[in-house]
Amino acid sequence: MAPIKLILDCDPGLDDALALLLAHADEALELVAVTTVGGNVTLENTTRNALELREYLGFDHVPVAAGASVPLLRAAENAEHVHGKEGLGSVRLPAAVNTVESIHAVELIIQTLRDAPGTVHLVATGPLTNIALALKKEPKIIDWVASFVIMGGSFTRGNATPAAEFNIFADPEAAEIVFAAGWEVVMIGLDLTHQAIATEEIAERMRQLGPLGVDLIAPLATFWIDPKTGGQAVHDVCAVAYLTRPELFESKRARVEIETSGTFTAGMTVTDFDSSTPNALVPVTLDAAGFWDYVLGEWHRAASARSVSV
Repeated sequence: MAPIKLILDCDPGLDDALALLLAHADEALELVAVTTVGGNVTLENTTRNALELREYLGFDHVPVAAGASVPLLRAAENAEHVHGKEGLGSVRLPAAVNTVESIHAVELIIQTLRDAPGTVHLVATGPLTNIALALKKEPKIIDWVASFVIMGGSFTRGNATPAAEFNIFADPEAAEIVFAAGWEVVMIGLDLTHQAIATEEIAERMRQLGPLGVDLIAPLATFWIDPKTGGQAVHDVCAVAYLTRPELFESKRARVEIETSGTFTAGMTVTDFDSSTPNALVPVTLDAAGFWDYVLGEWHRAASARSVSV
């Protein structure tokens, strides 16, 4: 069976880095492009991190293109308090030799989908600014894409505010455009990703993967510990995992609308599971044991393929 082709639009970012590793490691996936956006940290840092991860992990042939540095209308937000100032926590990678593509991320997304209609899946794990700009420039991408999966939103409570998850909160106007575009958005939100916690037991399994686990995977997955859960959720890994292991997710269709004007609720993903006009598929329950067996198995493949040290 041919591998599943994907574009990963991301803002590395601890969990974005782990999602990139899964996209590279799983032989059922073919990473065809990486596009970056400002979010967890500045665009300069997210792009540098993507370039360094590309060379460190060994997917040098995959183009990396930089996208939007700021939201459509609002001042930029960041999550440096979670990811560290440069985005990868305590991990320091060798400087990248190869540079970013000369074209903008939005152009690369449109071009890649246009050139292979119906065969490339789009996964977005950062603010949705690049995706909104691509939709505004070329609305036909909703017909060209094989599927569209995001890590973002929540149908209960947020993490950037009580109402809003960070990726949506960072650019709610972009999210509004994306959810209203006429395609089905697979919204993997906090309610799902908080079931994928890198507990100390999981972190120990990561360290047992060898140098890659000790030097890269475990540090990324344990840099920030949520006092409520005692571990770090690997949010963005869930979005990539969904492509090849949808059976690990129990999902429900819903109508998702984005709040853009509320004083206290901007960025809220208002989710109606009883709507007769759904625009989203919302995973609600995760087989956590199966998820970790799958993810750690693929990371073991990557670790076995090379012996690395940061």
